[in-house]
Amino acid sequence: MTTKTVFITGASSGIGAETARHAVASGWNVALFARSGGKLRALANELGSDRALPLEGDVTDLDSLSGAVGKTVQHFGALHAAFANAGTGLDIAGIEEGDPKAWRKLVDVNINGVLLTTKAVYGALKDTGGHLVLTGSVAGRIHIPGSVYSASKWFVHGFAGNMAQDMREWGGRCTVIAPGMVDTPFFDDPKPDKLQPADVAEAVIHALDRPERANVQEIVLMPTG
Repeated sequence: MTTKTVFITGASSGIGAETARHAVASGWNVALFARSGGKLRALANELGSDRALPLEGDVTDLDSLSGAVGKTVQHFGALHAAFANAGTGLDIAGIEEGDPKAWRKLVDVNINGVLLTTKAVYGALKDTGGHLVLTGSVAGRIHIPGSVYSASKWFVHGFAGNMAQDMREWGGRCTVIAPGMVDTPFFDDPKPDKLQPADVAEAVIHALDRPERANVQEIVLMPTG
C-alpha cells in the first residue's frame, strides 16, 4: 500500500503542526509549509526525515507555493491531499477603529492565500483524485458585528462548497473544518478551556481517512467550555 502525502500550510505551529503529528501517526507523509523555517525543521526532525519535508515559503506567493508543491511531488512521488490552514487575525476589530492596512494583510492571507494554495496544488491533486481541506471557522457561519475576519472566513466556506462541486467531477473531495475558539498562538492570552489544536487535527484526519466514496464536506467543532 502506497503511503499518501498531505501538504500543510501554516505548519510551523498550532493547528498546522498538530495536524502534521496526527497525519504521520495515521500513516501519512507530510510536506510542511510556512515562513518559519527553523520551526519547520524542528518539527520535521521530530516527525522523522523520511516522513516529513520542511518547505519554507510564503502562502501569499504563488511561485513559492508552486515550487514547494513541485518539491513535494518530487520527494514523495505524488500529492494526495492539501490542508490550506494558514490564516491571520486582526488586533483591532470592527470598521470604525479598524486599520485598512491590517485588512489588506488579512485578505491577502485568509482569502488570497487559500486561492493561491488551491491553485498550486490543484493539478497534483487532480492527478491522484485527491482531497483539499480548508480551515474555516464558526465565525464564517454566523454574523459578527463589523467583523472583517468573520467575512474572510465566510469566503472560505463559500469557496469550499464551490471546490467540492468542482473536484467531484474528477473524483476529488473538499472539506472545510469550522472550529470555534481554539487555544493556539493565534491569541495573545492562553485559552485553556477552549478547543485544543489536537481537536481540530483529529477532525482533519477523520475527513482525510474516510473511504474515497464519501466526502465529509463540513465539520463544525465547538468548545464545551
